Amino acid sequence: MISHDMMAPIMFGALVLFMIIGYPVAFALAAVGLFFGFISIEAGFFQFTLMQALPERVFGIMANELLLSIPFFTFMGAVLERCGLAEDMLEGMGQLFGPVRGGLAYAVIIVGAILGAITGTVAASVIAMAMISLPIMMRYGYDMKLATGVIAASGTITQLIPPSLVLIVLADQLGRSVGDMYAGAIGPSIVQVLLFCGYIAVLSIVKPKSMPALPRDALTLKGWPLYSKILWGMVPSLVLIFLVLGTILMGLATPTEGGAMGAVGAIVLAALHRRLSWKLIWEGMESTMRITAMVIFILVGSTIFTLVFRGVDGDLWIEHLLTSLPGGQVGFLIFVNIFVFVLAFFLDFFEIAFIIIPLLAPVATKLGIDLIWFGVLLGANMQTSFMHPPFGFALFYLRGVAPKEVKSSDIYWGAIPWVVLQLILVAILVFWPGLVTSFLDKSVEVDVNKMQIEVPAEAPAMDGDPGQQSSGTDTAAPADDDPAKALERVMRGPPTSSTGPAPAQ
Repeated sequence: MISHDMMAPIMFGALVLFMIIGYPVAFALAAVGLFFGFISIEAGFFQFTLMQALPERVFGIMANELLLSIPFFTFMGAVLERCGLAEDMLEGMGQLFGPVRGGLAYAVIIVGAILGAITGTVAASVIAMAMISLPIMMRYGYDMKLATGVIAASGTITQLIPPSLVLIVLADQLGRSVGDMYAGAIGPSIVQVLLFCGYIAVLSIVKPKSMPALPRDALTLKGWPLYSKILWGMVPSLVLIFLVLGTILMGLATPTEGGAMGAVGAIVLAALHRRLSWKLIWEGMESTMRITAMVIFILVGSTIFTLVFRGVDGDLWIEHLLTSLPGGQVGFLIFVNIFVFVLAFFLDFFEIAFIIIPLLAPVATKLGIDLIWFGVLLGANMQTSFMHPPFGFALFYLRGVAPKEVKSSDIYWGAIPWVVLQLILVAILVFWPGLVTSFLDKSVEVDVNKMQIEVPAEAPAMDGDPGQQSSGTDTAAPADDDPAKALERVMRGPPTSSTGPAPAQ
């Protein structure tokens, strides 16, 4: 007979086993949760009343207005991927930086950052960049590993630059404002772009032949025609960035409203570039439907698993496991970053966010870690899930649109230096929390040296379920609480109110 203390580790191990064998994560979460839930009821670990909370929790997911922003941002990215905006920006930037060694690589990084700020999706950026810039890089003799690596990495920047879908999901799972999460990600995003550009600058000196400058006959635009081409790609993009990010950061719009304005703005941009058609709209809606359905299924499976996992005191087991690590905050952060980095080899960011983050958030709160900084740190780490050879999705997208003469080995080997640069950013964030917290409200005092944040006593801490918050004392409840109180702790359902952004940061 399985003891109560062993139920949580066995349940977690069963979930890992299902994922290793490749079973769909959403169904694995639900299946493991229900299976161990009924076993626990039969064993007397909790009452059947616990399972009656499931309908309320599923309804709480459907009623979470923050999650409505995901289809809006997804649709915006799908439309912008096909509207010709990337072509105009890349052509202008390529001509501007062309005379410099590595000029095309600089152009790809800068355009990737701009696309990241208006699309929010990695697939749109990687596919657009690969189809436009990779043939040009091949034509002018760029090293294949460098060309494929910079394209994949420039698309992956999207994951950290607001309005990234990753930041929306992390804010929801950590119970924090999306506006705060976006504000905190501004500094790391800039540093990431500078790291990428710095790598190209160093490489252009060490290995100049790997990134030759464009010949003079390839520089067809000069003077005002060149500047007008750049402005034609930049100005509409900046207007759209303000509509989406500016209104959210200033507290004028919720993430859902900002996403809706972005979707309308993407349609307007497509019309300006004379690419708007029913086919484009249909393809955008189809892509949005697939991604949104995947997210909802994972969330439903996650809430089933989390409910039962908390029912057998799995949250307390995880908390005891992580708080007992040597080194306190530093030991916890080292373990979590290594753990997330390894998981990123096998899982995408949605799966990591919905399964792992709800288990880590209460421990981070108990250790006094600022959850905005913690979320941005994990977002920077989860960038690598798109770049890991051989399962990184950015590499899959690149492989799907790259010419046949591009070897898969070049794509995989070319990704490794950029993964290292992403990990350098993670290290910078660990040792310099002010890079995130300095962009937040100055009324919240942060102890940078101790990496702690002073939170008012009445502020809510994250509960173990998506879109849900609870009082800070819940996660520290002892395992031998009164059964009625423990049951009440587990059964609390998610709120149905909107979790919009905080006022201007």
